[in-house]
Formats: sequence, structure tokens, C-alpha cells
Amino acid sequence: MAVEEFARLAGRPSVGTADVLACLDSAWARLREELTGDRQGGTTVAGVATVEDEGRPSWLVFNVGDSRVYRWADGVLHQVTADHSVVQELLVEGRVTPDEVARHPERNVLTRALGTGRRPDPDLWILPAGPSDRFVICTDGLTRDVPANRIAELLSQEPDARRAASALVAEALLNGGHDNVSVVVVDGGTRADGADGTQPAAAEPRDTLPRQRRDAPPHEGPTAAPATPPARSGRHS
Repeated sequence: MAVEEFARLAGRPSVGTADVLACLDSAWARLREELTGDRQGGTTVAGVATVEDEGRPSWLVFNVGDSRVYRWADGVLHQVTADHSVVQELLVEGRVTPDEVARHPERNVLTRALGTGRRPDPDLWILPAGPSDRFVICTDGLTRDVPANRIAELLSQEPDARRAASALVAEALLNGGHDNVSVVVVDGGTRADGADGTQPAAAEPRDTLPRQRRDAPPHEGPTAAPATPPARSGRHS
């Protein structure tokens, strides 16, 4: 349902924060209609959209849950988003170490997700667009089995977005494939005509256990800090 809602934005030269929030709200409303009685479920959402910020071409990055967005630019990989998960909060608080995260009994428990009964509460970032920007949008099926340095290595080896996405999925499966893997690679460097390219490659969506979010959102990802503070953290209405 979330994919269907965001597909409505495909092909637009630019979108705004209100468009992203509207898609999340529509998906949330549809899930509420579907998940009645004892039926429970939820999904994570992450993505990148082209926007204009003060007249400059920019990226709007957003996420709900533990699906991530990475930015690859000038040979350096940055994790933009922060996971909304119990282990992320414990890690920020210093109550677990990075090595303990993978073994923690609540490693799949989210503090925010789409479809858990609460209105979607995304984090959003506005990033200036650069000439060599490449983004990786992925579920934790990738990041659980492929470390960040290996993701960077594979991105540097494969210039084609579709083949890069396929290589990342294959690497996760080679390393055990402990969770379902979905990966999209976006080559969207700024050009004279303002155009960008998007070539997706995806596997089956992952399973996870949603949990009602806590009051304080996390500020770092388990393996790397976000590139910049979010332009907006949650809703203020």
C-alpha cells in the first residue's frame, strides 16, 4: 500500500514535504482499514525525492522505521537516516555496544512504523544536490548482513544503478540472507538539464515486529551517524 501511494509521485520533477506526508497519511489510513480486530502488521518506509530549497536543487530524504537511506558522493558513503528501533535507543544511551546489537532479543522491535495504530511520524532531511550523488535505499536485510564498508566497495565497483542494486542484494544473500532484502540504488547527480536517473532493483519485503514509538527519537544509526540533523523530526501539529 505504501508503494502504491508513493507511486503517485513518480515522474514529478519536484515534490514537497507536504506530498510525502500526504502519501504516508494515505497509506496509514488504508492500513487501518485493512488491519481490523486482532489483525496486526506494519511496514517501514524510506525514500528520496527531488525538491527545491530556496531555489536550489535539493534532496528530500525521509524514513519511518529501520529501513535506511545512504548517500554515496565523491567516493564516501554517509548514512543519512537514523533507525527508529529499540536497540538504536539503547545504543545511543550507551546501554548496549554495537557488537551486542545483533544478538539483542529486541533487535527487530521498532519504535516507529507505518501501520502500528499511530499516525506516521517520519524524520526528514533536506540535502543540497551534488554532481555525483548516488543513494541506496534499503531494508535492514541488507545492513544486517553487509557492512557499510562493503556497501561502499560495491558501489564504487559498479557504475550502473540497476546492477549495483543487484550486487548488493546478492552480497546479502551470500552472507546468509538472514532477513528479506530490498534495495534501490538511485543515480541522481545534478546535470545541466536538472534531470536525474532512477533504476530500482528489489527483493521480497522483510518481516519485522512493530512497536509503539517512545517519546525520544534516536539520533544515530547503529553503524553510523546520520549525515545531518533532520530538517524535521516527527510531526508538530
